[in-house]
Amino acid sequence: MRSVTVKLILSFLVVSLASVSLIAFLARWNTQQEFSTFVFDRNSSEMVSVLTDYYQIKGNWEGVNPSIFITNNNPVFYPGGRRPPSFTLADASGKILVEGPGFHLGETVPKAELALGIPINVNGGMAGTLLVGQETFQVNPLEQHFIERTGRLLMFSALGAAALALVLGILLAYSITRPIHELIEATQAISQGNLGGQVMVRGRDEMSNLAVSFNKMSADLARSTHARRQMTADIAHELRTPLSLIIGQAEAVHDGVLPATLENFEIVREEADRLEKLVDDLRILSLADAGELSVNLQPVPPQKLVEELASIYQSRLQEKRISFQLVIDQNLPLISIDPGRMTQVFTNIIDNAVRFTPENGTITLSAHHVDGQVEITVQDSGWGVPEGDLERIFDRLYRVDTARQHEDNGSGLGLTIAKSIVEMHGGHITAISPPGQGLTIRILLPAAEIIMKK
Repeated sequence: MRSVTVKLILSFLVVSLASVSLIAFLARWNTQQEFSTFVFDRNSSEMVSVLTDYYQIKGNWEGVNPSIFITNNNPVFYPGGRRPPSFTLADASGKILVEGPGFHLGETVPKAELALGIPINVNGGMAGTLLVGQETFQVNPLEQHFIERTGRLLMFSALGAAALALVLGILLAYSITRPIHELIEATQAISQGNLGGQVMVRGRDEMSNLAVSFNKMSADLARSTHARRQMTADIAHELRTPLSLIIGQAEAVHDGVLPATLENFEIVREEADRLEKLVDDLRILSLADAGELSVNLQPVPPQKLVEELASIYQSRLQEKRISFQLVIDQNLPLISIDPGRMTQVFTNIIDNAVRFTPENGTITLSAHHVDGQVEITVQDSGWGVPEGDLERIFDRLYRVDTARQHEDNGSGLGLTIAKSIVEMHGGHITAISPPGQGLTIRILLPAAEIIMKK
């Protein structure tokens, strides 16, 4: 199978040869035609001059014949001998005086054919008409040699142009196919597991756009693969921790190292609950990624959702000596949500806020009407999130403080699940953490009437 480079070179060569050959042929043919016309005009004007002089001297056409053109030994009209040119001469009335090809002496030339001849004017009057064809005059050897040299020059020029076109075609084919070969090598490297490879971007044409797209795809693939491997490692680590505790605790009780007390079994139960929650969170995320997480939308008053959340956490927050504040605008529009899924979103967010809010701190749950949408925020008075980590708090299994990753009983998937569910509702979730002001999670949800218009 021929490569694209060879195909392009052959295409350029065929096109250039065809074009140059056609141009050379037309140029040579036109040169011959123009030169023949030049010879005809020159010689016919010479003949008219000789005939005019003859008529002026004689006063008539008596005795005129083709021999008058060789009396001065001038071979300009016919090369290679003294043969008189073949022509037809008619007088002023059109009567043939000197017969030539197609005409006979004494007959009258039709007016249509007479009009094609060359008039012979003497002293302001028409003395006759010269009828001569293009084939009458042939080029002499010098003129023929000139035409042949011109033809050879055109041929060599055509070959030179074809060679130049071939060289330019090779360079152009190389410039076109070089990015393709680089892309092929880069894709082969990716197929062998060398992710993140980049190709050089040259120019601003379609090939450069393809190179830019490939580089972005390669970088995204490397990034996603790294994230997948990291997530797999994190999940394995998260699963190993409770499993190790469960197995270790059970073996200790079984071997008699620890007594079979309610407290020791409670540790096993807590770790099993934690393991179950992690597996359930992973299942929810996998369903969300596949677009198979079911959502049953229904219009719900935002104040009802906020008040139910407050009732859920009221006693727990009192135990931790954390104050809980509600700020709800009046006459909020309905929001179209799945109450169960959205409750899961806010419990994940509030659980996170409770874990990182110290005693005597405050958690504020508010709902506002913003440009036809409803904004629900959860703000805590904890130590917040550093600016460098703020963009990653919605990543899977990401924790700001890894030193306490197993002390807070969190799976590290709560905010990730919240983000997926909010986006399934057509909403948007963001996080802000001004220095010294804790963490604020904002969720913007479309009003029910906006969704129903869609």
